[in-house]
Amino acid sequence: MAATDPVQLTARLVRCASVTPKNDGALEIIHEMLSDAGFDCAWADRGGIRNLFARWGSRGNGRSFGFNGHTDVVPIGNPDHWTMPPFGAEIRDGIMYGRGTTDMKSGVAAFVSAAIDFVKETPPDGSVVLTITGDEEGDSVDGTAAILDFMAENGERMDVCLVGEPTCPDRMGDMIKIGRRGSMTAWFEVIGTQGHSAYPHRANNPLPAMMRLMDRLASHTLDAGTDHFDPSTLAVVTVDTGNPATNVIPRNCSATVNIRFNDSHTGASLTEWLEEEASRVRDAYGVDIKMTIKVSGESFITPPGELSALVSDAVAAETGVKPELSTTGGTSDARFIKAHCPVVEFGLVGQSMHQVDEHVAVEQIHQLKAIYARILKDYFA
Repeated sequence: MAATDPVQLTARLVRCASVTPKNDGALEIIHEMLSDAGFDCAWADRGGIRNLFARWGSRGNGRSFGFNGHTDVVPIGNPDHWTMPPFGAEIRDGIMYGRGTTDMKSGVAAFVSAAIDFVKETPPDGSVVLTITGDEEGDSVDGTAAILDFMAENGERMDVCLVGEPTCPDRMGDMIKIGRRGSMTAWFEVIGTQGHSAYPHRANNPLPAMMRLMDRLASHTLDAGTDHFDPSTLAVVTVDTGNPATNVIPRNCSATVNIRFNDSHTGASLTEWLEEEASRVRDAYGVDIKMTIKVSGESFITPPGELSALVSDAVAAETGVKPELSTTGGTSDARFIKAHCPVVEFGLVGQSMHQVDEHVAVEQIHQLKAIYARILKDYFA
C-alpha cells in the first residue's frame, strides 16, 4: 500500500489561494481524501466560514486523539516583492515556496497523511479526530470555536489534542508549546475642547492627557513572569489625532494598546486596571475618556505531563532533539481547545511564516509526518 505523500498534499493546498476567510477548495481536497480513507466527515460551517470535522472510528469507542489546524492564510502583500509565485508551491533545491507552506498547510498535510496511513496500516482501538478550520488567521469567531460547538451538539469529543502550528524557532524539534499568553486590545479616545493654538487656555487639549495615560500604561511593570510564562507585555501600537492643522488644538485623540499577558492576570483584571488608570487621568486633566476592550484569548497552560511527554518522546525519537516546553509566541486556536481537552502544539520551524517568499524544507514535511505518525502509534499502543 502506497504511503500518503504529505509534500504532494502540501503543494495541492498551497495552490488554493485560501486567504482568510476564503477557502478556495482547500478543505474540499482534505474532505475527499479523508472520506476515501474511511473517515466520517462533516461540515461545521458557520458565518460563511468552511470548517471540517472528521473522525475515524466509532464515536465514544475507546480513546480519542485529535489534531487541529487551519488552511486559511494571511494576505501575500505586494506580489511584486515575491521572487516565487505566492500560490505556486514551486520546489527549488529542496525548498517549497508559497503562502501557507509554513503556516500551516504543511502541518495540516502532515497530520492528515499520518492519520490516513495510521488507520489503514494499524487500525487503532479508539478514534482519530481531525478538526480543520478556514478561520484562524482572521477573527476566529466562526472557526475552531464553531467546530467545538458542532462537536458538543453532536456528542463528539477528543481526549487530547495536538495543534500543528509551527512551533520551532530555529531547528526542527526544538520547541513544543504547552500554553499561550492571553491577548487583549484596548482602544482609547480622549475628548477635550477644540481651540486655537495661540489661546490654549480657551481649549482643553486632549493630547497631554493621552500622552500621560500612554506613559503610565507603557511604563508600568505588569509582572516579573511566572513558572511557565515570560513577563507580560504592553505595547502602544498607535496614537492619532487626525489633525492636519498646526494652529488648531484638536478636540479628540485616539490610541491603541495591545497586551500579551501570562497567568498572573485575566482579561477582566487587566480591564479593571486600565479603567482605573483612565479614571485617574480623566480626573487630573478634566477630559472625557472612552475605552473599548477586546480580549482575544485568556492565558492557559497544559501542565507538563503525559501529553507533553508523549509528544516530546516522539519528537526526540525522530529528530534527536529534546524539545523545550514553552508558552512563548502569539495566540493560536489552542486557546479554544483548552476548555475541551488537554492540548499542546507542535509543528515546523516558523521563521518564514507571514513573510514574503514563505517557504518550507521538503525534508521537514516528511519529518513532521513521521513525528505525528509516531505520536499516534505510541498513544494507541
